[in-house]
Amino acid sequence: MDLFEYNRGLQGGKDAPLAARMRPVTLEEFVGQEHIVGKGKLLYRAIKSDRLSSVIFYGPPGTGKTTLAKIIANTTKSKFRQINATTAGIKDIKETVEDAKADLGMYGSKTILFIDEIHRFNKSQQDALLPHVEDGTLILIGATTENPYFEVNKALVSRSIVFELRQLEDKDIRQLLQRSLTDVEKGMGAYNARMDEDALAFLANTANGDARTALNALELAVLTTDPSADGSIHITFEEAQECIQKRALNYDKDGDNHYDTISAFIKSMRGSDPDAALYYLAKMIYAGEDPKFIARRVVICASEDVGNADPHALQVAVAAMEAVNFIGMPEGRIPLAQAVSYVACAPKSNAAYLGIDKALSDVRNIRIRTVPPHLKDAHYSGAKELEHGIGYKYAHDYPGHYVEQQYLPDELVGTVYYAPTDNGIERRIKEHLRRLKGE
Repeated sequence: MDLFEYNRGLQGGKDAPLAARMRPVTLEEFVGQEHIVGKGKLLYRAIKSDRLSSVIFYGPPGTGKTTLAKIIANTTKSKFRQINATTAGIKDIKETVEDAKADLGMYGSKTILFIDEIHRFNKSQQDALLPHVEDGTLILIGATTENPYFEVNKALVSRSIVFELRQLEDKDIRQLLQRSLTDVEKGMGAYNARMDEDALAFLANTANGDARTALNALELAVLTTDPSADGSIHITFEEAQECIQKRALNYDKDGDNHYDTISAFIKSMRGSDPDAALYYLAKMIYAGEDPKFIARRVVICASEDVGNADPHALQVAVAAMEAVNFIGMPEGRIPLAQAVSYVACAPKSNAAYLGIDKALSDVRNIRIRTVPPHLKDAHYSGAKELEHGIGYKYAHDYPGHYVEQQYLPDELVGTVYYAPTDNGIERRIKEHLRRLKGE
């Protein structure tokens, strides 16, 4: 598809879905993604100055990847062509390359090739692109919902700038919904529709950062709601809920219920109730809570509340966090559930957590003159003259690889920071420390 074909599709799209009709055509109309297209940002400057190099747009559905490509099509003086990796093959790439070479040779005109779902190209198809991107015959714009560092040819990635698009915020989706309600030419303005505030907030929230989902629900609500006596269409919370086919939860990500739920979630894990912990996990997932936020809380709980009673809990929690980052949602719910149930069932100890807080308090409040001289670094010239390291006992030279000597500063001798409990593995740690000290 070239620029002219795209514009024809844009002009004749009265029967197209609302999300397609309302697609922005300029950067000024674009909503969200301020971290990459805010005024003064690299991508904003490149589009405005028509000096774009090869880029890959990576992010969830409905966040603006294709829209940015279309905006570039509207603003560039280069030839713009589009193919979809689900239907295109090497033949299409070769034809595009030949046309690009001809345009460059005859008119000095560059060609921008937009490949939607580029991750669906196999290795040979991606390899066929590489030399032409490398020599400048093509300026590549790739769009993908998959991590390009795993799914796209490394050589292509290295020759492109990767821009990660994030899920749209509720305020961004609200702005798009309000614009669509009032736009007479492309939106639903001709229907004289209005939407209650709670309905608008519900659609924005349950769309989970996907503008297309929110706009599709809005269009369905307007088209299926009967006009009132004055001819206007009134969309209530109930209509909005029906149109997005998802039960509303009392879960405002910035409100009390959010904090109540995460508090109950953590306390359920701490209290060794895996059933309650999984319920609150499910509630947060269903409400669209950021899975990375959930994973961070599990990691903290694994260390704060389980600690050395079961050191494996931290490993499981961190592995789940990495898995969520790697595979995304909805599959990420599986490693999250594994970690949550493990942490909930593990023996508990907060001894290490209490120990570091007590030590930090002493660091803040007790003046310590110096590290014991025998523990100081003795590896530099002049250390011996300062009597650094003299009298230090190397633990591995003694039976059981242990020797009694002073490690704490003089002011803290006898202070106990870590007091192992009798739970789980920590019981063995406690017994080991007692044996070392001859107790």
